[in-house]
Amino acid sequence: MNDTAADYRARIYEKYATRFQSVPEVFDLEGARRWGRTYRHYLRGWLPANRDARILDVACGGGKLLQFFIDAGYRDVQGVDVSPEQVALARQVTPNVVQADVLEYLSGQDGRFDLITGLDIVEHFRKDEVLRFLDLCFAALKPGGRLVLQTPNADSPFGMAICYGDFTHELGFNPNALSRLLALVGFIGTDAREVGPVPWGYSLASTFRWAVWQGIRMGLKVWNLAETGSAGLGIFTRIFLMTCQKSGMADGQN
Repeated sequence: MNDTAADYRARIYEKYATRFQSVPEVFDLEGARRWGRTYRHYLRGWLPANRDARILDVACGGGKLLQFFIDAGYRDVQGVDVSPEQVALARQVTPNVVQADVLEYLSGQDGRFDLITGLDIVEHFRKDEVLRFLDLCFAALKPGGRLVLQTPNADSPFGMAICYGDFTHELGFNPNALSRLLALVGFIGTDAREVGPVPWGYSLASTFRWAVWQGIRMGLKVWNLAETGSAGLGIFTRIFLMTCQKSGMADGQN
C-alpha cells in the first residue's frame, strides 16, 4: 500500500463507524438479530453443518455477522477489522476480534479456516490488492472450504449509488467479473445471489416487496435481452452475494 492510500484510509477508518456508518457505541443486539433473519435466507445452503467449523469474518465491522454465527450455534468464530471503532463494537459480541489490516492478517494463515466471509470489503481494494486478497483467502481456507463475499452490484440500475456512496470504495463489480477473478485464483463452484426482499419467514411487507421485485426483475431481464440478446445472470439488486469453494473434501452445508 502506498503512503497516499495509507494516509487517506487511515484518516477515514479511524472514525469509520461514527462518521461513515452512523452506528452507536453500544452493540444493538435486537437490530443485529433482526438483520440476521434476512441473512439466514441469503446464506442458506452455504454454511458448514459442523458447528465446530472455524469461521473468519474479514472486515467484520460492528459484529452483526459474528452475532449471526454465534446465534446459529457456531463455536469457533473470529473477526478482523482495521477500524478501531468497529473492532470495539464487534468485541461486544465476541472477544475473538483482531484489529489489523486484513491483507496482513491473512498472510501466514494457510489452511486454517472452513469458512471465510467478507461482506462489503472487496470494493475497498485497488486492483492489485483484490488479487492479493483473493489469493490469501484461497490459501487460508482448508480444502473444501468456502468463501462468501458481498459487494455493490454494477449490473443494478442503482448499483453505482452504492459503489460511490463511500469514499473508500475503489472498484465496482458485477457477478460475471467477480466470478472470473475467483476462478483465476483457483476457486470452483461460484454462485451469485441477490440481496433483496426475503420472500418468506421475515414479514408480510417483505413478502409483498419480493413479489413486486419479481415483476421489476423480469422487466430488467427483458431490457437486457432486447439490448444485448442475452438476459444475463438476472442479478439486479444493488448489492449481491457470491460464494465459491476451494477444491477438496468439505463438510456438509446448511
